[in-house]
Amino acid sequence: MDKPKVTPKDFFLWAGAMVALYGSVISFIALLFEYIDRTYPDPLEYYVDPFSGGIRFAMASLIVLVPVTVVLLRFIRSDIAREPIKSELWVRRWALVLTVFVAGAALVGDLITLINYFLGGELTTRFILKVIVLLLVAGAVFLHFLADLRGYWKANPSRATTVGVAAGLVVLAAIASGFFILGSPAEVRLLRLDSQKVSDLQNIQWQVVNYWQQKEKLPATLEEAKDPLGGYVFPVDPQSGEPYAYEVTGRLSFKLCATFNKEGVGDPYMVRPIAAGPGEKGIEGDSWQHGAGDVCFDRTIDPERYPPFSKSTLR
Repeated sequence: MDKPKVTPKDFFLWAGAMVALYGSVISFIALLFEYIDRTYPDPLEYYVDPFSGGIRFAMASLIVLVPVTVVLLRFIRSDIAREPIKSELWVRRWALVLTVFVAGAALVGDLITLINYFLGGELTTRFILKVIVLLLVAGAVFLHFLADLRGYWKANPSRATTVGVAAGLVVLAAIASGFFILGSPAEVRLLRLDSQKVSDLQNIQWQVVNYWQQKEKLPATLEEAKDPLGGYVFPVDPQSGEPYAYEVTGRLSFKLCATFNKEGVGDPYMVRPIAAGPGEKGIEGDSWQHGAGDVCFDRTIDPERYPPFSKSTLR
């Protein structure tokens, strides 16, 4: 019997299906890794992505790639059902063998990494969970496509359907969990707006401090602190478009106010504050934690930490 010829349609269907499949698997693993990182944060990490960019990208990838994978594989199976000889296409066998090889290599690499960390005494809960996730996902892919190579799913179509539905439900549950963690897109936008407000207030604060160092007095208004030559323009509230509230409360003290949508820790990228060195002060009250609603931040400049500029320096 002559070997079946691979048409451009066959080649690109299999190529597209494999690319979509690999992308789906990688995104699924990345999403579970992100969940593990959030559940078991690394005590050595001071900064994280406050808007869960990794979770959002993995979710978006799964939402697009999983349906693409399903549709392409359905086209392929329909072709094979009409022309059974297409099950012998070299592109099919290469795709299946390559997938089995990659999954097997991932399993071996995962075990080597686990043993290496174990011998180094560096095992942590989140590392072990990631190893388990990789073992389960890579193992499932390995066994599924090995069975496909041996014709198991062709001989047991009902089991193939059951496995496909179960895999789809697992992926759907993983995506749904992301929405519980992230909240709605509208809530994420509110958090981003609050983050921008904190950033704006930080910039305004340092402009006020710089003004004090130059003039040895606080500006009565933000308008007074403008520096046309420097080109700095004081930001306004990104939601209302109104200027931020500023008020002098003493010779070295002032306060900045804004309206926030949600409670926040201040610097959204910081997991916990970094301890200051012995005797370090800077600006008293330099914390940006806030509740929802109108919030004011009281600030007092420490002249020893931020001494006035000498006149010769300014010339």
